[in-house]
Amino acid sequence: MTTVGLLYPGHSAEDDYPRLEVLLDSDIRLPMVHTDIGGDAGRPGAPLAAGPAERLAAGVAELRLAGAESLVWASTSGSFGYGWEGAHDQIRELARTAGLPASSTSFGFVHAVRKLGATRVAVGATYPAAVTEGFTGFLAAAGIGVVAAESSGVTTEEVAQWGRDEVIALARAADHPDAEVVLLPDTALHTAAHLSELEKAVAKPVLTANQVTVWEGLRLADRRTWALELGTLFARPAP
Repeated sequence: MTTVGLLYPGHSAEDDYPRLEVLLDSDIRLPMVHTDIGGDAGRPGAPLAAGPAERLAAGVAELRLAGAESLVWASTSGSFGYGWEGAHDQIRELARTAGLPASSTSFGFVHAVRKLGATRVAVGATYPAAVTEGFTGFLAAAGIGVVAAESSGVTTEEVAQWGRDEVIALARAADHPDAEVVLLPDTALHTAAHLSELEKAVAKPVLTANQVTVWEGLRLADRRTWALELGTLFARPAP
């Protein structure tokens, strides 16, 4: 059995994770602890309120008792909001506190883009433009080119209510002919049920926050697994 512990901010799209767990191998577990977000994570400046070390450390003991082999801070804006170096510091402190390998959704996106061999991406964000710029800057610091970025500027509560049509529309609006991959960075967005449809809609790989969060935790736990319904990132390698 492989257990990836998740620190998830507030309550929005957390039901994506049980769905992902079902679609993955039967011996993968994704226990979750909800953290205090300190406000709407979509507002400029608010991501910093979600990610202080003491907020994240509060859930570590419970995840260790659940048998976690790795930890992921399941927030994108709550990590890239600290900038490239600050996000590294955040994760180093989390790993030190837990005594386990740790990462965040933001770094999951970086590692997943590299795994797909891509260098140019399009971003479909639900954030205000200023927050989206923080994410594109984070990607740029990792050497990933952002050829287009869409900012919807809706609140976390609104995002959590979006369904299939809104999610696919966001991916299509963000896509660009020069982009090799489309990124949907908000962990408040329900995407687990739509991954195959998203990739068909834009005819290229799509990386979504909750999908990438789980993949990153499995990567840290050195667990390789494949799932047909979870997009190119989880596709079985060609022989």
